[in-house]
Amino acid sequence: MTTLAHNATDSIDRMPDLHFQLMSAAFRIRDRIRPPERQFTRIGVREGMTIVDYGCGPGSCTEKASGFVGANGTVYAVDVHEPAVESISRRAREEGLVNVIPVLAKGYCSGLPDAAADLVYALDMFHMVDDPKVLLAELQRVTKPDGTPILDNGHQSREKTRRVLREAGLWAIEEVSREYLRCRPL
Repeated sequence: MTTLAHNATDSIDRMPDLHFQLMSAAFRIRDRIRPPERQFTRIGVREGMTIVDYGCGPGSCTEKASGFVGANGTVYAVDVHEPAVESISRRAREEGLVNVIPVLAKGYCSGLPDAAADLVYALDMFHMVDDPKVLLAELQRVTKPDGTPILDNGHQSREKTRRVLREAGLWAIEEVSREYLRCRPL
């Protein structure tokens, strides 16, 4: 597990641990009804890719992504919640997911190298971000110049998501689907 230096932004955008546990239970139910595998096919996760699951939560998407990228790929599972990173670490050990690297983010900083990822996705978390421009800059920083950032609305309107992306001036929206926005770094 990657641990980063402490900084003043550690507590931003964090939900209380009890809320995280309740969210984890809800995700287990959601994943039985709507398995994340279909989503990975649509967003283009492929064998050998390096991807970032930013705001990975309890890891249901991370585990599935691991299978899609295979032994030659890497999945960075990034979250600001210690219980999320602990959950991912445990799941990776138990399931033998050697291509999953759990990362505890400090504030918006993932600590990942510049241009590390072919694809970065931030699913069902954007609505909780207090400073979206800073988050979007971090996601752009870790995405390769020809990489793909994927973002969904979370629990906010699509128009608000689009407005925030435009105002940040960091990404161009390339594709709009019912589930997500496919972007490219500017």
